[in-house]
Amino acid sequence: MGNLIALIRPKQWTKNLFVFLPIFFAGQLGNQASLINCLLAFVAFSFAASAIYCINDVLDVEEDRIHPKKSKRPIASGAISIPTAIVICVVLVSLSFLIVYLFSTTNKMQQMFILACYVVLNLFYCFYLKKIAIIDVMTIATGFVLRLIIGGFAADVELTHWIIIMTYLLTLFIGFAKRRDDLVLQKNNGTILRKNTNRYNLEFINQVLCLLGGITIVCYIMYTVSPEVIARFNSPHIYLTTIFVLGGIVRYLQLALVDEKTGSPTEILIKDRFIQASLVLWILSFYLIIYLNG
Repeated sequence: MGNLIALIRPKQWTKNLFVFLPIFFAGQLGNQASLINCLLAFVAFSFAASAIYCINDVLDVEEDRIHPKKSKRPIASGAISIPTAIVICVVLVSLSFLIVYLFSTTNKMQQMFILACYVVLNLFYCFYLKKIAIIDVMTIATGFVLRLIIGGFAADVELTHWIIIMTYLLTLFIGFAKRRDDLVLQKNNGTILRKNTNRYNLEFINQVLCLLGGITIVCYIMYTVSPEVIARFNSPHIYLTTIFVLGGIVRYLQLALVDEKTGSPTEILIKDRFIQASLVLWILSFYLIIYLNG
């Protein structure tokens, strides 16, 4: 059971919390039916993501065996065989679609289409796109946008261009920080851990991180002072939430450029108190603005 859990990586399911952003920002958390549909979409997307992890580990088994951390994964270590992993993958994908088809009450076909897009996109990623520098990170960021879209369909909420842009920029930033960590490991171990790392170097990624971090902060400020956003939330104080976004991004840059500890965004979220505090305060501030304003 422990090896199965390690294979499907439930810790990574925290990434799928993006599914709940549309219902949160729409002020519909109190709508029980919509919340249940979002929860179903979250579980379905989590199963689909775990299925992709299985396929990725099967394809990367040789590379994982020379990685200091990934060598302990069930397939790389031999704890779970490749045929077994493929069967688990098929079961997870089937459950993902069945959950939406049988239990969701809003936009079933649209949600299933988004799930299919995610699975197909990530199959392309596993087999080919992850070998192409820049495209690999852009593909990962697109996966997070798909999480938003399925959340919008589940809650029957129309997404704004702001939430899509901000999600894409932020996940691009985090994706490149993770690539930097791979380069640092490669430099320290003298072993090529990714096939596309020859198209990256530390100077390039450092500049990209600073560029994306700056663009993300500027876009967020533009979002908070946008007349349409102020009108939607009926509050002129949204700009105050910028302090938490700024603090979180700068802290992530510190972890990447100073501490060189950006291997897993999920682990950082679980362990880093500064980023945890920034995220909690950001969510709390929006909760106060959306749900308790007036």
